[in-house]
Amino acid sequence: MTARIDPRSLTRELLRYNTINPPGMERACARHLGGLLESAGFAVKYHEFAESRTSLVAEIGGDDDRPPICFTGHIDVVPLGAAPWSHDAFAGETEGDKLYGRGSTDMKSGIAALVAAAIELAPQLAKGPGLVVVITAGEEVGCEGARFLADHKLLPRAGAIVVAEPTANYPYIGHKGLAWFEIETTGVTAHGSMPEVGDNAILKMAKVIGDLEHFEFPVHSHAVMGKPTMNVGTIHGGLNTNSVPDRAKITVDTRTVPGIDHVHLCHSIEALLAPRGAHVRKIVDTAPLYTEPSNEWVQQVFETCTPLLDGRPTPKTITFSTDGADLKRGFGGPPAVILGPGEPTLAHQTDEWCSMTRIEQSVDLFKTLMLRWK
Repeated sequence: MTARIDPRSLTRELLRYNTINPPGMERACARHLGGLLESAGFAVKYHEFAESRTSLVAEIGGDDDRPPICFTGHIDVVPLGAAPWSHDAFAGETEGDKLYGRGSTDMKSGIAALVAAAIELAPQLAKGPGLVVVITAGEEVGCEGARFLADHKLLPRAGAIVVAEPTANYPYIGHKGLAWFEIETTGVTAHGSMPEVGDNAILKMAKVIGDLEHFEFPVHSHAVMGKPTMNVGTIHGGLNTNSVPDRAKITVDTRTVPGIDHVHLCHSIEALLAPRGAHVRKIVDTAPLYTEPSNEWVQQVFETCTPLLDGRPTPKTITFSTDGADLKRGFGGPPAVILGPGEPTLAHQTDEWCSMTRIEQSVDLFKTLMLRWK
């Protein structure tokens, strides 16, 4: 085996790269990871969907009989927020078992664990079906990097996918889809003292929101994921208090389950709101990710994770969306699980941290899954 990389130290290295999205600027971080993988014998390719928005695809091994297994993660992170941090967000400071920093949980610790496992096993992986490592840019805003790789057919083969997002090392078999909509109403401005002369766009929007409260999804529930949801997330409108507003706008977050087509969903919302004269535009579109829990490889993942958990995992899906849906499409539909060391409840929070013990556990989990893929 090659020399072992300390995944905790690698997490700290990755945290020092400011990859807050927007703007992202993931190139330097991607190149650093690519260099490590290339030194271990991986063939590395870089792909940019925009200037400095760099994803990488690294491959080792491979044969004609069985496609390789894929491990993946994203290197962009969300903004710090308004609240002050008690730890430097980019220094990788530690306190006890906690490693602090923006992206420590979501998800640079997961990337560090999968890269450390891949490099340690590189000589063995070179002789079998092999491994594909996909590190993406732009996940936090619409999965742009993964979608670019899938749309432009830049992905090789893969027989299974491990998405190393934060799950506290519990294997999840998917997540709901994500469709965001921007809805706009228009009117005619007038003096606030003469509202009858104008046409109030905000009052129209109030009726739109009332209509959305009664919207019914075409699929009411899923056996594992539960019910689809809709949330009005933002509202903007009006020029000033003493004018009739001629424009109002909301954004709507829907989370969908298998069986709901997002194009059809958009048409259904448009039909519902047509009497209000509202304009509907889909602004983010990520499909659901789901693998049947009876899948043989999923059961193998459950078995591998059992010693670290209170018992054998039961089929569950995670609340957030991931690159996994686009990558699964790009790879032709292999089974996928979401499994990583980060704490899911700490993602995007002030003073985000990850357990260093879980990072080490993830390396062992990932190594086992890589070696069992034969």
